[in-house]
Amino acid sequence: MAVRHTASSIGTRPPGSGPTLIGSVQRALRLLEAVGGFLQGATAKQLARAADLPLGTTYHLLRTLTHEGYLRRADGRFYYGASVAGISRAEDRQRARRRLRAALAELRDELDAAVYFAVYREGEVELVEVAASERRPAVAEWADFRATAHAHAIGKCLLGQLTGEQRRDHLARHRPVELTAATTTEASVLLRRFAAPAPGPVFEHQEYAVGTVCAAVPLACGATVGTIAISLPIEQEGRLARTADTLLTSINGLAGTFGASFTI
Repeated sequence: MAVRHTASSIGTRPPGSGPTLIGSVQRALRLLEAVGGFLQGATAKQLARAADLPLGTTYHLLRTLTHEGYLRRADGRFYYGASVAGISRAEDRQRARRRLRAALAELRDELDAAVYFAVYREGEVELVEVAASERRPAVAEWADFRATAHAHAIGKCLLGQLTGEQRRDHLARHRPVELTAATTTEASVLLRRFAAPAPGPVFEHQEYAVGTVCAAVPLACGATVGTIAISLPIEQEGRLARTADTLLTSINGLAGTFGASFTI
């Protein structure tokens, strides 16, 4: 005999009556919420009552949630597992990303320049976020930023914060190449410059891209180094130094926002 599946039997609604809901997911979420009500952990029977679920269903869900790391079992009681903490950390990272974007957008408008946030992580330049606009577009990454740290202000600022050994290692892995007529490619010259960086912002004048000038200021958080940088068209070169000084002053009040962003 054929079995006729109704909408209720498979956890869905008839077409046009509302969103499709997965009953097993709903029950698992209710069970996770119930665990939060027991500071000292809870037994399967306690959780079944708290979530208003059949005991058999509760056992099945508890086994699955424990296997996936959302719960852990100790002495017959269930507690939140590492995967729940991972969700919380992801939410924290999303909040940090939103704060970072808002801070960069504020700097973009204040400085009337494209603004960049980058870090040096695991031996590579990592561009984390950019705030640009139609009026002040970002520099087109026509050559990989990671491989051309010797040429752009972001890379120069980051390399200048590393140890001599780290700088030599980076240039050995990413050989300096000529991107424009202004690009310095001699590793020995670059190493001397990076070893004794000038105080204040780091500047770059058409070394990465013709028609663009940039500046970057260092931003460190523990063992991780970062930078906030700006770019301007060559026609605006006359205000680059002044804008970089304003950037340096402005980020001092935003250190907490950018510090949290090192973990993004």
